Amino acid sequence: MTDIPRRAVSRTAKLAALPLGFAGRTVLGMGKRVTGLASDVISAEIQQRTAEQLFSVLGQLKGGAMKFGQALSVFEAALPEEIAGPYRQALTKLQEAAPPLPAATVHKVLAEQLGPDWRDRFVEFNDTPAAAASIGQVHRAVWRDPGYGPGGAPHHRDVAVKIQYPGAGDALLADLKQLSRLGGMFRAIQPGLDVKPLLVELRERITEELDYELEAESQRAFAAAYADDPEIFIPAVLDASPRVLITEWVEGIPLAEIIRNGTEQQRDDAGRLMAELHLSAPMRAGLLHADPHPGNFRLLPDGRLGVIDFGAVARMPEGTPEPIGRLAGMALRGEADAVVAGLREEGFVSQTEPIDAQALLEWLQPMLTPVAEDEFRFTRAWLRSEATRLASPRSPSFQLSRQLNLPPSYLMIHRVTLGSIGVLCQLEAKAPYRAILERWLPGFAPVS
Repeated sequence: MTDIPRRAVSRTAKLAALPLGFAGRTVLGMGKRVTGLASDVISAEIQQRTAEQLFSVLGQLKGGAMKFGQALSVFEAALPEEIAGPYRQALTKLQEAAPPLPAATVHKVLAEQLGPDWRDRFVEFNDTPAAAASIGQVHRAVWRDPGYGPGGAPHHRDVAVKIQYPGAGDALLADLKQLSRLGGMFRAIQPGLDVKPLLVELRERITEELDYELEAESQRAFAAAYADDPEIFIPAVLDASPRVLITEWVEGIPLAEIIRNGTEQQRDDAGRLMAELHLSAPMRAGLLHADPHPGNFRLLPDGRLGVIDFGAVARMPEGTPEPIGRLAGMALRGEADAVVAGLREEGFVSQTEPIDAQALLEWLQPMLTPVAEDEFRFTRAWLRSEATRLASPRSPSFQLSRQLNLPPSYLMIHRVTLGSIGVLCQLEAKAPYRAILERWLPGFAPVS
């Protein structure tokens, strides 16, 4: 009864009911407008109620709805402060545990994936899940290594056992199909947010994320690239099957907890290390960690950043495309015509449509403020101001952005960059981001 497909009717009903509630609130807003209430008051009220209902429902679901909510959660810092409070609370719940599978179902999956003698491979196995995610849940256990430690004693390791929910694949597809109909609701919460490309990308990556053996391969590549790294820790993979993944346990403070209660030093350290990971991985591992929500990171007691989920990665064997760094450097140096020429060459701007090079440069430069200075502190206020500048239909920036295109080859990099910036703004982290780019971003040279 706990397998995801058997909940399909109730899941679909919850999702389908959302637009009806939204429509009712919109009508309510129109009625108040007739009585003379200001439109911004109505808008804020509709946004707040819509956010509460939407993320309450998403938080009750496993599968695609929860994964989509996690992907959106990194944009929380861009919301107007008057609705950020309830939105933040809803997203906190979304990033925490979903209703767990019963022990009997867990044991059945383990027997199917590891064999009937699966218990012999563990010294201990905790039936109560330590965490839950969009397509699986994690149990803490003690792994019985075949080797021996010092003095000939058996070598045991604390491990995380990730177990995929039965029927997760069908649920992901069904949820994403339903969510594709909710574009109007997300626009009410954040008017400039276009969810369609995000949904398309999530759908394309479902197959990869459902394959834990593929995730194990990615994690091993990251672990090899960051072996003995003094600042970033990637847990070792001990065993994997299509629906069970066993890795070293990572003990540390979740980034979500640091966002809520961390010290300034913890926030700054976590932000700097996240930037190091995301910018260095394409060069060091040929991969981009593509799921930058706070639940996937821990600040370890020794100060390193622990990374615990590699289900979503982008394969970048040639590293980060060189034009990204080159064009960013040109923009910082004020080379307007060269920036336009480079954007045309990469497909961001039409080859034939005229565009005001100076206006485009002025549109780009505020986004590059974090790397125009030796150090920068990301803040929610900065992100909100940028979101307002770029998303307001009355803004010259909005009109200019309509002349730009995002080539498909850059979609994943763009989403991960935005997601990472969202987390840095939640952390309000200060760091020398320009120096990090100079080290890891090909072609980036901000000054002559």
